Amino acid sequence: MSHPALTYTLGDRQVARLGYGAMQLAGPGVFGPPKDEARALQVLRDAVAAGVNHIDTSDFYGPHITNQLIKKALHPYADDLVIVTKVGARRNDKGGWLPAFTPEALTQAVEDNLRNLGLDVMEVVNLRSMLDVHGPKEGSLEPQVEAMIKLKERGLVRHIGLSNVTAKQVADAQAMTPIACVQNLYNLANRQDEALLDQLAAQGIPYVPFFPLGGFSPLQSDQLSEVAIELNATPLQVALAWLLQRSPNILLIPGTSSPEHLKQNLASSEVTLTPEIVQRLNTIGQR
Repeated sequence: MSHPALTYTLGDRQVARLGYGAMQLAGPGVFGPPKDEARALQVLRDAVAAGVNHIDTSDFYGPHITNQLIKKALHPYADDLVIVTKVGARRNDKGGWLPAFTPEALTQAVEDNLRNLGLDVMEVVNLRSMLDVHGPKEGSLEPQVEAMIKLKERGLVRHIGLSNVTAKQVADAQAMTPIACVQNLYNLANRQDEALLDQLAAQGIPYVPFFPLGGFSPLQSDQLSEVAIELNATPLQVALAWLLQRSPNILLIPGTSSPEHLKQNLASSEVTLTPEIVQRLNTIGQR
């Protein structure tokens, strides 16, 4: 199989398809500060030095901690660096995830992101549906999308994305405003979004899957591990390589708080999957 092209357009910027997700930089449960701040800062600097120019974050990671680390490590930012955030949730004092889904809360969240990142405008902000914390759920997002459009008109947001959404919610939002990307759960074992992914690819819109190894059964993990051993790669590298080869509009944001794991993740682009191996991997998600 031919090597996948390694850049794609996000909003109006070209980004490397292997980005970095900053979620794991905060403390346990994505709450509180990291155990080792110097190491967290090192991971961010190493990522950018290795050519990563798409960082995914949110002000509800920590809360505030992850964005403050990004600012400390990387500000002033390189011209080609695209920082993408998401809004729609907040944390309680025990680290629980709660909806923050009113227009006022979304506005506050964008302003918090800008302040903590040291930016005047967010390149892309994903509206994360909180109709159900655990996964996409049908329902109108019209008031929330309207709030995001107002933030765009104010010049605080350049592009609007969606996260944790259904295909209908994407289509409904697109009737109101251009959508720059969709960020949902998708991986070898969870492929409910196949049709939506292909539809977005046809429109030239990035699809950003999260949890590349999330929701695997023990059997599916074993099957993936077998292939990884054959290829002298880690299971995560194989899962990421499969996603890169699945569709050119997939942008990856694997996260880690370890400089060593970061190197391994970025080496996924060098893992070549033959058609025969792709076929074997494809059976993992078939029920």
